[in-house]
Parts: sequence; C-alpha cells; structure tokens
Amino acid sequence: MRTVTRWLGDRFAMIAALLVLFYLFLPVLYTFVFSFNDYRKSNITWNSNAGPTLKHWQNPCGAPGICESLATSLQVGLLATFVATVLGTMIAFAMVRHRFRGKSASNVLVFVPMATPEIVLGASLLTIFVQGFSQVGLRLGFWTIVIAHIMFCLSFVVVTVRARLQSLDPRMEEAAQDLYAGPGETFWRVTLPLVLPGIVGAAMLAFSLSFDDFIITNFVSGDTSTFPKFVYVSYLRGIPAQANVIGFSLFVIAVLLVVVGQRVASSRTSK
Repeated sequence: MRTVTRWLGDRFAMIAALLVLFYLFLPVLYTFVFSFNDYRKSNITWNSNAGPTLKHWQNPCGAPGICESLATSLQVGLLATFVATVLGTMIAFAMVRHRFRGKSASNVLVFVPMATPEIVLGASLLTIFVQGFSQVGLRLGFWTIVIAHIMFCLSFVVVTVRARLQSLDPRMEEAAQDLYAGPGETFWRVTLPLVLPGIVGAAMLAFSLSFDDFIITNFVSGDTSTFPKFVYVSYLRGIPAQANVIGFSLFVIAVLLVVVGQRVASSRTSK
C-alpha cells in the first residue's frame, strides 16, 4: 500500500495533467469521430448500421450554406482583426509612451468591453444599430458584425500590445539614438521589430475571438450567417458532419500555427 501511495505521489502531477488534457480534448475527439459518421437525417448519434465514411471529408461544402457561412466568418475575422490591430497598436503606444489628460480613465475604460458580459454588449449594440445607424441607411448584416467585432477585439489588442511595450528595455532605443538614429529610424529598426511578436499575438487573438463569437454576432447579424451561427441553427436538426470536418480542420491549423510559432521563437532564442 505504501508503495502504491508513493508511486501515485511521484506521478500525481503527470496523472492530473493527463486527465485535464483528456477533459479538454474530449470535444475535439468527438468532433473528429463524428466527421466520419455515415448518417442520413441527424448527426447527433452514431449510425451503428454503417461503417465510417470519408464522403464528408471529400465534400466539406456538401451541407447547404456551410461554406458561405465559413467565408463570411473569415471575411469578418480578417477585417475586424486588421482594423482592431492597427487601432489597438496605436492606442497602446499612446498609453505607454505619452502623457495626456484622461490617461488614467483610459486605462480603466480599455477593460470595460472585456469585463462586460457579451449578452449585455450584444443587446446594447443592437439598440445602437437599430435606433442610430438605421437613420444613415446601415442595416443589420455584414458591416454591423464587423463594427461589433472591432469594438470588443480592440480591448484585447490594446492590453496585449501594451504589455509587450511595457516589457521592452528602453536602453535598446537609447543605444540606437546614441548611434545617431533618428526617431523614425529607431522606430522601424528597433522598436517595431521588438514589439512585432506582441502585435502578431494580439492579431491572432483578435481573429480567434472574432471567428468564434456567437452571442454578440447573433444580436447584430440580421439575416447574415456566420459559421458559429450556422452551427447553432443546425443543432436542432443535427449538426452536419461537414461542420465537424471544418471545425476539426481549423483546430489542426491553429495547433500547427502555434507549433510553428514556438519553433521560430525557440530558434531565435538559441541564436
């Protein structure tokens, strides 16, 4: 008994980590397995009368509207990420490198969209779009989704880039100035390369938040369907296996990007 207890004690951290990983990846495993389900009407239960099939992987756009919704989510995510990253980076530089009236209040206001429940943000934005923007001809749809996503992604970009800026060693820029580099040359050759990993990380975070969002999107999308909204609407009649194919493929792509990023970062550190 003492030997078993000692063995469990020595391996408790590893066992706990494996259990947590299994818990985290169980939905991913379900998504992968049910992408091979040879069903007819509903993809909620496994069709035991037929074996696994590759037809859903061979035609991931087979479900009506799924690829259209995926394209909409990608377009919204890229637009929202680009605008939020540019604006958020400029705001982060202003908050870290400059002094201005209301700076303390700005630091607090940046966290408001992050701390506010999404259902409250969605309802508030819906009211603004319906009562305000409708007077200038803007209707609920693609552009209202983009505006909403920029709004809540902006805070995450500001926080991420600001943390990177605050961790920079000011002596690097001082050394460049001692070598007669002007402000512009110092920014492009020293500051920006040092901040770039934080900007890229903020952009990836913003894109994942935008692509994955459902609650706010459901309030402001009107008749426009994004990929999360398509999955939600399809749930009552059974999520098509093509959605499992696309979802698992996106997961694999995200993991590969993280692995590549870690390899690049480790190779730079070793040099």
